[in-house]
Amino acid sequence: MRLGINLGYWGAGMDGDNLAVAQEADRLGYDVCWAAEAYGSDVPTVLSYVAAKTERIDIGSAIMQIPARQPAMTAMTAATLDSLSGGRFRLGLGVSGPQVSEGWYGVKFDKPLARTREYVEIVRRALSRERLSYEGEHWTLPLPDGPGKPIKLTVHPTRPHIPLYIAAIGPKNLEQTGEIADGALLIFPAAEHLEETALRHLRAGREKAGLTMDGFDVHPTLPLALGDDIDALADVFRPYTALYVGGMGSRKQNFYNQLAQRMGYEKAAAEIQEKYLSGDKAGAAAAVPRQLIDQTTLLGSVDRIADRMKAYAEAGVTTLTLAPAGFTLDERLEALRAGVEALERAGLA
Repeated sequence: MRLGINLGYWGAGMDGDNLAVAQEADRLGYDVCWAAEAYGSDVPTVLSYVAAKTERIDIGSAIMQIPARQPAMTAMTAATLDSLSGGRFRLGLGVSGPQVSEGWYGVKFDKPLARTREYVEIVRRALSRERLSYEGEHWTLPLPDGPGKPIKLTVHPTRPHIPLYIAAIGPKNLEQTGEIADGALLIFPAAEHLEETALRHLRAGREKAGLTMDGFDVHPTLPLALGDDIDALADVFRPYTALYVGGMGSRKQNFYNQLAQRMGYEKAAAEIQEKYLSGDKAGAAAAVPRQLIDQTTLLGSVDRIADRMKAYAEAGVTTLTLAPAGFTLDERLEALRAGVEALERAGLA
């Protein structure tokens, strides 16, 4: 099993530390460094900077938001980043959520599966450097009855195939991801529930495309925190879990809340959401079950984390991305090194 690192969002006051984390991950042999975007820092700019300051580690977008860019623009960006990084770029895509899509980008959050499928088809067609034409429900290229004509990408990507990932949570999205992508970016994954919440759907998609899981990257992200007091460590992540389960999305459309329900936390998920959306964020955090946090993070000693890594590997994870927690840079770097040590102790390096 390989290891990745997720820097999260740039511009949150830890930019210098984030670069140091990326550079240490590069030195330690981590496989890939991901960065995120929502409605603050954009991913391509951050990854360009990280690529220029590192030597070996892959750089990945987790995610570039589909409503933010036309697919041909995403293909241009992917080709440019792959070229600038010497063939180290991985393209992670996702539809974001209704609030960001409609409130920030002014793009209707409708038919996300069909939109994603068309988007991926156009991006891949553009990256192949064939003359770009497409007729779909959401995009038509060139526009009919106008001056546009099929043109092709002038930049030559360093590699003939740039790995493409999709951030997927729901069963239908997971199945489509297995069918059309090279890997799945998962969040809040519990090793104990991975088969029913993710892998069986990914496998169904692979089978639909006439493929197996061989070569497909099952790639969850988990926060990691070192320490002896598991309850205290879990408390650190209560606001984080409450934000996603309670506040990421509307009352009717919160993918993370639905995932918690599929993991058996129906009552807790409803309580967390009710309190969070009513403005009681502290109450929402307090309502998060300790077990839910423990199942979706890596907490404790190096040996305890190694045991959890074994469980993820046995469940079918191929790359485990870590978000090392700490109040200081030294604590984050210590957690980063502990990830490598735990992988070695688990016999997975």
